[in-house]
Amino acid sequence: MTTRLTIPTIETENLRLRCPELDDFEAFAAFRLSDRSEHVGGPCTRTQAFDKLSEIIGHWHLRGYGRWMVADKATDKALGVVGPFYPDDWPEPEIAWSVFAGAEGRGVAFEASVAARRFAYDTLGWPTAISCISPGNTRSVALAERLGAVREDDFTTVDGLHLQVYRHPAPEALS
Repeated sequence: MTTRLTIPTIETENLRLRCPELDDFEAFAAFRLSDRSEHVGGPCTRTQAFDKLSEIIGHWHLRGYGRWMVADKATDKALGVVGPFYPDDWPEPEIAWSVFAGAEGRGVAFEASVAARRFAYDTLGWPTAISCISPGNTRSVALAERLGAVREDDFTTVDGLHLQVYRHPAPEALS
């Protein structure tokens, strides 16, 4: 028996968090091939970028949640990838974000991350969340702190990637 995966769509004031589509690939690949992706394991090849985009959908299938493509609500232009993320070697689930060139500095990551965290708390029932940030990624640190997260710990993935852990406020602290 085959089950059909449904990835929910969330709309905020300015954004639509939705399932990645093939039309998003060029914007996603441009990000993954650029130096902007250095803090998330890039840059990489187009083939690797396609695999990473496919991985986003696969995460939904395996975990029942995952990252959305963040799109401009008016144009549907892909602006980034945000959402709950839990790789096998992570210490616990996180709220992850990546914003494409041209979308940075517009509040896209903040607006999308607030919606993703609300989904994780309200729909998935998470009692807490972290965000894992590469040392030196000052813009992500600033976003984590704007979201109310505080630096808690460090960890290193099995692939040797060193990350800093930022703990988000608990759901009841956001009320």
